[in-house]
Amino acid sequence: MIGLTVYKLALGPLLLAQGRSLRKTAIRLPEPTGARMGAAVPATGSTPSVCRLLVVGDSSAAGVGVATQADGLACLTAGALAARLGVTVEWRLAARSGVNTTEALAMLQSLPLEPADVIVTALGVNDVTSQQSRGAFLRSYAALWEHLKAATGARLAVVSGLPPFREFPSVPWPLRAYLGSYATYLESALAAWCETHPDLAFRPLDMETQAGDMASDGYHPGPRQYRVWAEAVATQIAGLMETSGRR
Repeated sequence: MIGLTVYKLALGPLLLAQGRSLRKTAIRLPEPTGARMGAAVPATGSTPSVCRLLVVGDSSAAGVGVATQADGLACLTAGALAARLGVTVEWRLAARSGVNTTEALAMLQSLPLEPADVIVTALGVNDVTSQQSRGAFLRSYAALWEHLKAATGARLAVVSGLPPFREFPSVPWPLRAYLGSYATYLESALAAWCETHPDLAFRPLDMETQAGDMASDGYHPGPRQYRVWAEAVATQIAGLMETSGRR
């Protein structure tokens, strides 16, 4: 954190100017169209066994960067999970663009959440851009998980890491480097927190970025990245359910 503070003090005026410019010029993509709930059926057809999946978070959880929810994180994860478990996966999405973790908690507290078996979270990018402190970030995440457990009955979750800011072509340098370092700072604390909770599994967003992978705004995932992310999350969920005996 000392290095980040020095970086911010030394380049503060430039970082502020770049941040203001980015807010004015950034392409703002809409959230994808389509239902925010559904059911994914394995290749063998519908089954009496059902796994209930809830995906919560910010714009990446909402699927910004693709045209329809069919290509977003929630629907793709449900499909991949149905294939791995051989059961029908009923999925729901509770996400809103622009929210940080504290705001996501307030959003979830205002929603009538349905029961769920497993939860996937995708939060943190707006905690970076709003410069949430590490302590506030972790307190909000802990409160969010406790609320989700109480409201849905879920006892397992995959916590997605923060996106690779250093690879965002829409963010100018050195602001990109600073935000990337701050994201790493928050993510390392989030990963360590997850390690202290056997009901949580951390999933870093270590997807290889190829030319043209990102959405047109240079900020959100594109279709291939959502598929890679969903496959990794589904694999992790299946492993969690296998080891916990909840399959």
